[in-house]
Amino acid sequence: MTTYVGFWLRLWANFVDSLLLALVTLVPQLMFGEGAVTEAEAAREMMLSYGLSALIVLTFWFTSSATPGKMLIRARIADARTGEKPTARQFLIRYAAFLLALLPMGLGLLWILWDERSQGWHDKIAGTVVLAPKRKMVGITEEAG
Repeated sequence: MTTYVGFWLRLWANFVDSLLLALVTLVPQLMFGEGAVTEAEAAREMMLSYGLSALIVLTFWFTSSATPGKMLIRARIADARTGEKPTARQFLIRYAAFLLALLPMGLGLLWILWDERSQGWHDKIAGTVVLAPKRKMVGITEEAG
């Protein structure tokens, strides 16, 4: 039986990831200056922050199929058809589509609440799902009919 991770657990995982990313991206900002003075400096800091965040998230996805927040809840990103690890292309599409899912007041992420496989728009576009670990049924065996 496949168990899809729902909205609230995914929200918790995203909260954990956001905190960690904020801490990690804050260090370079502090190293390279005490804050933006010009629009160009502000743009550079924003690009550094977003670029570093994307690099970190995609690295975790490519290597572990999960971010630290998803690892904490023991969830993984999987190909929606096979249940296996998604391709690099799927991960890249998923990341870009996540940003798009935020645009209409987060509707693309809220979609997880009522979707039968708990897919947000980014999952649907990339062909991915977020799965919980398979549970072993102790003391129960299935007999062939």
